[in-house]
Amino acid sequence: MTKNTTENASPNDPITPTNSEPTYSIFDSRQRALIIFVVSIAATFSGFASNIYFPVLPTIAHDLNVSIDLINLTVTSYLIFQGIAPSLWGPISDVKGRRVAYFFTFLVFLGACVGLAESKNYTTLVVLRCLQSTGSASTIAIGSGVIGDITTRANRGGFMGVFQAGLLVPVAVGPVIGGALAGSLGWRAIFWFLAIYSGIFLLVLILLLPETLRSIVGDGSKKPSSLIAKFPLNLYQKTSKTKWEPDTRSDINSDPARKHVDILGPFRILTSKQAAPIIVFLAIYYAVWQMSITAMSSLFEERYGLGETEIGLTFIANGVGSIVGTLVTGKILDIDYRRVRTQYESNLTTDTEPGETACTSQESDFPLERARLRLMPLFSILQCISILVFGWTIHYPQKVHIALPIISTFITGWTAISTYSVVATYLVDAFHDRSAAASASLNLARCLFAAGGTSFVMPMINGIGVGLTFSVCAVVQGTGLLLLGIQWGLGARWRAEAETKRRGGTTST
Repeated sequence: MTKNTTENASPNDPITPTNSEPTYSIFDSRQRALIIFVVSIAATFSGFASNIYFPVLPTIAHDLNVSIDLINLTVTSYLIFQGIAPSLWGPISDVKGRRVAYFFTFLVFLGACVGLAESKNYTTLVVLRCLQSTGSASTIAIGSGVIGDITTRANRGGFMGVFQAGLLVPVAVGPVIGGALAGSLGWRAIFWFLAIYSGIFLLVLILLLPETLRSIVGDGSKKPSSLIAKFPLNLYQKTSKTKWEPDTRSDINSDPARKHVDILGPFRILTSKQAAPIIVFLAIYYAVWQMSITAMSSLFEERYGLGETEIGLTFIANGVGSIVGTLVTGKILDIDYRRVRTQYESNLTTDTEPGETACTSQESDFPLERARLRLMPLFSILQCISILVFGWTIHYPQKVHIALPIISTFITGWTAISTYSVVATYLVDAFHDRSAAASASLNLARCLFAAGGTSFVMPMINGIGVGLTFSVCAVVQGTGLLLLGIQWGLGARWRAEAETKRRGGTTST
């Protein structure tokens, strides 16, 4: 039996267990920081591949002699595969291991980038963008799974905030890099940049990222037999400052060979009543955000006469808002969780009968919705306002300075990604044993909704105008608040029912 202790527990942990209590993970605070840093960098590839592309949409349309609407469809197809791909790689990473999934996704991404750099026609561009998305999109789902492996609910919000901030760096700098590369070396240079970047990072990932999947390595103390899982985990085990003993148990329930890759797992989570309302709610808000930034390049070129480099610079506000928002929101999530957890445990102690302990209470009774979703209405209202400002200020470019719609994108980025960070953390908590699959289900919905939105945003703008288009978007977002209300009111009961059913009618302890 493992007898880990937390003598050197991270200061981020709200409660330091005694020496008789097991740790959640043998990775010490330095190692955990390195792991999260690596997976955060890995997650940047999805954002880079998407955002580095936006400033060159008009240029590619001119170079390949196709309409801007057809080029926008490459954004749509990218989003479709960005939604579908994690539904494959997420379940694989939940069974075969995080490192295996990372290795193959980066190989696919690298090959697609080389092909895109050499593409000569529109058909090739579309096909390879889909392949590129297949390789890059899953890094977010796999990274969420890694964080779920090595963190507890009490500190997961802050770490998810750091993770989200890392993957959002490309939202700020990607368009700037894309505009600069296209302006000086041509649009193909952006794909050579991504190919070189991904090739170097793949080597870094192989050398630095240990296997963390709990069904393979437990809390990190197991010694797996496969070479790909053994290294560099063995180095982490030797250098960890956490006191631990090797776990030699052969637990059937944790044997990965007895588990199967459940490709339909993300779809079941997506359609489950305890997750569907909040996932669809997030998908609506994410889609509107993507519609606004997809339209930015064409609108700023047409309405304000900006060039490639200038268009790239206009995306900085959106990216900075996204990064700042998720960092702040992550800290608030931790504070809210600890406050609600303290109240919950206090009530358990008060309500405990003589001879019982608070530990006998069902974890499914914990008010997870209150701990995680408290700020959602505020983020929703602010995003609705910023979208209205964005649409109506661009509608009258002669009367309104370009600074105002750019500032509105800062608020939109802040609130959109804060909302995503909250929902992603909530789902990892609610589906802790299927964290990558839960993240994949969220990714599937948000990307498919965004794909639909980006496919008709420009025709809609051309038909009814910028102001009315984003007014309609704001109304749809406002209606989506009903789904948030459903999750808040019924989520806890539905989670308890699902947990009871999963355990075969027994209650959890």
